[in-house]
Amino acid sequence: MSRLPLIQPETATGEAAELLAGVQKALGVTPNMTKAMVNSPAVLKAYLGFSGALGGGSLGAAIGERIALLTAQENGCDYCLSAHTYIATNIAKIDGDEATEARAGRSGDVKAQAALTFATAVLRTQGGVEDTDVKAAKEAGLTDGEVAEVIAHVALNVFTNYLNKAADVAIDWPVVRADS
Repeated sequence: MSRLPLIQPETATGEAAELLAGVQKALGVTPNMTKAMVNSPAVLKAYLGFSGALGGGSLGAAIGERIALLTAQENGCDYCLSAHTYIATNIAKIDGDEATEARAGRSGDVKAQAALTFATAVLRTQGGVEDTDVKAAKEAGLTDGEVAEVIAHVALNVFTNYLNKAADVAIDWPVVRADS
């Protein structure tokens, strides 16, 4: 059972109701994570703004999903691992084996591999990467903007990992466990 109430769209009022209606309209579903976030409409608005902005970035959805999978695996977040496995394979159209490899920071795609390698460094150093990490990312083909986007994707996903773990949000996706 979630540690925070899951605010249901049909009982939500005011700004919470508006935000959940927007999530439902955009995604076709209202995930439990957003129902937990909307306990503070400011939290859900922050998440939607941040993820929406990154969705328009240059890395693209497939690389963003790979970073989300890596981050969820590193942080042991079963909710996010379940959600992003589904999104990666069904919406971003990443092959199942590629999604599994992303959890370990590996990809058959050169640009995705560069992003995952740098994202791993960001995660494991808690942002304290070395000059050599940035240089390697650029030499592997990432632009300065893409380096910044990798950092932002990691930060966004750490936020959702921590929220889902701390709130113990009930998984409403096909379950994938970090230990599998």
